[in-house]
Amino acid sequence: MNLQYQLKAGSYYLYDMRDTPSAVTGERRFKLKTDLLAIAFDSYTGEVHQHGTPSRIQSWASNTRRRLRAAGLWQEAEDIVVISGPFPVEEINKCLWIKGYCRRLLQRLSQLPHGKLQQRPAPQHSSYSKTHSGAKNWQRKAA
Repeated sequence: MNLQYQLKAGSYYLYDMRDTPSAVTGERRFKLKTDLLAIAFDSYTGEVHQHGTPSRIQSWASNTRRRLRAAGLWQEAEDIVVISGPFPVEEINKCLWIKGYCRRLLQRLSQLPHGKLQQRPAPQHSSYSKTHSGAKNWQRKAA
């Protein structure tokens, strides 16, 4: 649980939580900043191989598959899966922290919300309500 992604200003930041925060700013130095994130993992075991920017991860996966096929390890090459996009930060961190979680994530991928949409608190209802009779007027509720 040393590596952790955080979403700040629409970008994913990777931090190593073992690093001590700056005495001046109180912030840790980030290891990576990216707008989209990619994760390469084994579809059979769910083990994470690499994570980071989509271009670097795709390149790593292509080279690794090529080397595995050259060694005659066809199934191992086919088991490497790369997913990329704006994932919810909680799901990304679970992939890093829980062994095999990526396999479960892959099964739920189509149901995941857009990762950069922040959860907003439910709006507080004011003392005004919309009437449904005829014109759309606002009237004060009796307290």
